[in-house]
Amino acid sequence: MTVRQKALIIDDEPDIRELLEITLGRMKLDTRSARNVKEAREWLARESYDLCLTDMRLPDGTGLDLVQYIQQHHAQTPVAMITAYGSVETAIAALKAGAFDYLTKPVDLERLRELVSSALRLKTVRAETAPGDSRLLGESPPMKALRKQITKLARSQAPVYISGESGSGKELVARLIHEQGSRGDRPFIPVNCGAIPSELMESEFFGHRKGSFTGAIDDKQGLFQAAHGGTLFLDEVADLPLPMQVKLLRAIQEKAIRAVGGHQESLVDVRILCATHKDLAAEVEAGRFRQDLYYRLNVIELRVPPLRERREDIGMLADAVLARLTEGGPAARLSPEALEKLRSYRFPGNVRELENMLERAYTLCDGDEIAASDLRFSDAPGSDRGETGDLSKIDNLEDHLEDIERKLIMQALEETRWNRTAAAQRLGLSFRSMRYRLKKLGLD
Repeated sequence: MTVRQKALIIDDEPDIRELLEITLGRMKLDTRSARNVKEAREWLARESYDLCLTDMRLPDGTGLDLVQYIQQHHAQTPVAMITAYGSVETAIAALKAGAFDYLTKPVDLERLRELVSSALRLKTVRAETAPGDSRLLGESPPMKALRKQITKLARSQAPVYISGESGSGKELVARLIHEQGSRGDRPFIPVNCGAIPSELMESEFFGHRKGSFTGAIDDKQGLFQAAHGGTLFLDEVADLPLPMQVKLLRAIQEKAIRAVGGHQESLVDVRILCATHKDLAAEVEAGRFRQDLYYRLNVIELRVPPLRERREDIGMLADAVLARLTEGGPAARLSPEALEKLRSYRFPGNVRELENMLERAYTLCDGDEIAASDLRFSDAPGSDRGETGDLSKIDNLEDHLEDIERKLIMQALEETRWNRTAAAQRLGLSFRSMRYRLKKLGLD
């Protein structure tokens, strides 16, 4: 006999309770109802629940009180808040307190069913997800803390702002939050906001209808529709132009979008994760990023530590990179001197720079051991940066100039997440010239 899942409904309005009971009953859930915080605590003390739905305003307290109580005493139970229409601050406060998600009144039944289904999937996900992840390597305290935060955030639907330097692994963190959550079997759609031309941005995000502009020969699905039911990861979100920020804010608030040339809005169920290597608060202060959008995206901030803050992980990361590079062939290894040299380097390009550095060193080294002399640093103390005027440091001018050129191109590629077109624009080069230089310098 199949055990039916249980939900606890907390609302002081009989009509709302009845609506929720009927809807959840049709979804084959057993329900219990409480009119206030006191009754809810009594039910929670008697039995466990797979889901709680609570109104914000209750006779003897608030829904936030219940969210915090459930987080402390029944942390495995997802709880969703029901708020008044337009209460953005209340919804954000609930998510920050640990609510799984929120609904607005009047309750949209389709949205309610989606929320319930998503919350109930969490139990299945918990059973299937192994602790940790082999892709997020490191046993340093910052990495252990990061993995713990990822596991916690995966249980929520709250927007997360992932901050961190270029190359530190922000997209991987976003993928893990998605995969370990209730949306893990749904689409994960990453988009580099800095790589989309501004004139095509609205069409890319929301889609367009045939004939809506020159070149629109067919209907096109946008990124929001492609991510429906799953997660939309907005990388380099600080690069969004201000007009697009307004449209994005509305889509997030209304949970609905309208295609370019369309006349009707369509509901979308998308979790938003975003990242940027810039200081988003500073961008708001400078007037380049809307404050209201910042507060909607930055409900919870998750910082990814740079590699220099977890130097003890470098050996493990290097071993993993070399194992991947030598798969199917003889294993490569770092000499003790090479490992020590890596640990003393500051890695402005973080893990991505370490991967690129080891790939070059492995290609150029003699035998299966990478020596310290095989490693080439782009920003090491005592490197030629800042010493270009000292002829005693230069053995060959052509090699020296190529080295400078390589560093600048690598920096531009790192900053644009290896988008060659964007990197070429940043350096003032044509795409053809960029392609030629990449090939000449062995970076293609």
